[in-house]
Amino acid sequence: MAVLLVAAAAAGWVDAVVGGGGLLLLPALMIAAPGVPLATALGTNKLAAIAGTATAAVTYARRTKIDWWVAGPAAGAAVVLSGVGAVLAGSVPASAYRPVVLGVLAGVALFVTFRPQMGVTSDPAKRTRSRAAVVVAVAGGLIAFYDGMIGPGTGTFLVLAFTTVIGADFVHASAMAKMVNAGTNLGALVVFGWGGHIFWTLGLAMAVCNVVGAAFGARMALRRGSGFVRVVLLVVVLALLVKLSWDQWMA
Repeated sequence: MAVLLVAAAAAGWVDAVVGGGGLLLLPALMIAAPGVPLATALGTNKLAAIAGTATAAVTYARRTKIDWWVAGPAAGAAVVLSGVGAVLAGSVPASAYRPVVLGVLAGVALFVTFRPQMGVTSDPAKRTRSRAAVVVAVAGGLIAFYDGMIGPGTGTFLVLAFTTVIGADFVHASAMAKMVNAGTNLGALVVFGWGGHIFWTLGLAMAVCNVVGAAFGARMALRRGSGFVRVVLLVVVLALLVKLSWDQWMA
C-alpha cells in the first residue's frame, strides 16, 4: 500500500507536467497485486488517474488560456472512444500493439531531440480549421481509444499531438492534454466500474495521492515554462521506450 501511494503521487506529478503517469502506476499495481486481472488493474488505475487529471486540468484552466474550440470537442469525443477501448481491454494481446508504440516513441524521441525549438514557443500559423479538426480526431478518437484499451503514455501522445499539429507550446499543449485525458479516464472508468473491475478502497486512496502530485506538477510546469516541460517529455518518452523494449524482448 505504501509503495502504491507513493507511486500514485509520482504518477500524478508526471501526468500533470507532460503525461505518462501510467508508466509508473500501472506497473506498480501489477507488481503489488500480481494475480489481479488486467481489466481490474486498468480500472483501479483509472480511478486514481481521473482525480489527478481533473485536478491538473482545473489548475491549468485557472492559470493559463485554453483553446476550448479544440480541447472541448476532443474531450467530449474522448469520453466515448475511451469507453469503447475499455470494452475491448484485454482482447488484443500486448504483442500486437507494442511494436507500433515502440516505433512511434522512437520517432518522437528523435523528433523532439533534433527539433529543440518545437513546443518552446507557439506557432499560431498552424492553428487552422483543418488542423484543428485533425487534432480533435486524433486526440479525441485514436489516442482516446488507445487510452481506454491500454493506457500508458496517453498524456504524452496528447501533448505531442497538440504541439505538432496545431503548433501549441508545451505548457498550453499540456493544459489541453489534461482536459482530454480527464475525458478518456472518465469514459474508461464508467466501463470498468460497470463491469466490477475496480478496487474502490485502494483506488480512492491512490486518488488522494494522485491529486497532490498533480496539483504540484501543474503549478511547477506553469512556473518553469515550456523548456522544463520539454526536458520532462524527453525523460518520459525514453523511459517508455526502455519499459516497452524490455517487455517486448526481455520479459
